[in-house]
Amino acid sequence: MKILVIQKKKIGDVLISSIILEALKKKFPDSELHYLVNTVGVAVVENNPFIDKIIQFDYSANKKLSLFFNFLVEIKRSKYDIVIDAYGTPKSMIISLFSGAKETISYKKPYTNLFIKHTFERSSKSYHNTSTALEHRMMLLKPLDIDFEIIAPKIFLTALEIKNAKNKLTNAGISLDIPILMISAIGSETFKSYPLEYMAIVLNTITKDRNIQLLFNYIPFQKEDALKLYSLCNTETQEKIKIDFYTENLREFLAVTYLCKALVGNEGGATNMAKAMNIPNFNIFSPEITKASWNFFENETTNISVHLDDYVTHLEPNQNYEALYKKFKPSFFEDQLIRFLNLNCN
Repeated sequence: MKILVIQKKKIGDVLISSIILEALKKKFPDSELHYLVNTVGVAVVENNPFIDKIIQFDYSANKKLSLFFNFLVEIKRSKYDIVIDAYGTPKSMIISLFSGAKETISYKKPYTNLFIKHTFERSSKSYHNTSTALEHRMMLLKPLDIDFEIIAPKIFLTALEIKNAKNKLTNAGISLDIPILMISAIGSETFKSYPLEYMAIVLNTITKDRNIQLLFNYIPFQKEDALKLYSLCNTETQEKIKIDFYTENLREFLAVTYLCKALVGNEGGATNMAKAMNIPNFNIFSPEITKASWNFFENETTNISVHLDDYVTHLEPNQNYEALYKKFKPSFFEDQLIRFLNLNCN
């Protein structure tokens, strides 16, 4: 049996949707499983033993109708028995439809019922004490008689990647004997970025009377914001930030993060990747993101997330993210952060 799983969204979605393939391989160990992901998402599923083949979808290349048609022809030639579309957009639906698979599964949309055999509606509520993001993925497996199971997304690093990360850190003058903390300094989008002046207070809290080294996670176009955040920190904190350290690619970032004691900062792809490597997380959610959607495996020790709704119950309606972030003061969760650090970063 040959099965295609589609997830062309962002890195975090690609990672979390990989649990579908793990569940499929457990149910159908002799099946051939292909995973269609966007090019930037490949790194988080490399070396995954539950995936037999990764198919890369290049957004820029497939903007041309002729190239997208050629891509569809290749999908058709693969002769899939089952296609599971965990993305649920018109373009991914076209891929499902064009595959010719007898069994097609996706989320319910106004246009899907006419073309997809099995569709399911997303719920705003978690029913299994995990997160809706995970539960929605497992829901897609119902037509295949796969019962719900809590599966953690996983990232698989090689021994060589870890060795190279150790060498990169030591060559940069970063000691492996002193706790290293990865800071998700800048959110992937503006509305996911905790205000820099508040984040500086968070970093000052982390470094106060603590022997620790801080690394910043940011992408090149965010460098100006990263430097501004650095400038807002006090002198003690600045001395502990390795501001010149930067990973060259996502696999290198993963290997470096694997060597960190924990990750603290804006909730997003980096926090999900750290969780997938069992690295303790302290996540600051954007007020515009529903915490129940992505706070999987929340506990009071190694995986902690904070949201404005945890502290302010009566908010004026129709406020934008900037106004809401201003209300989300670092003092709200300072004690939780200190406890997290004491448990995981000594």
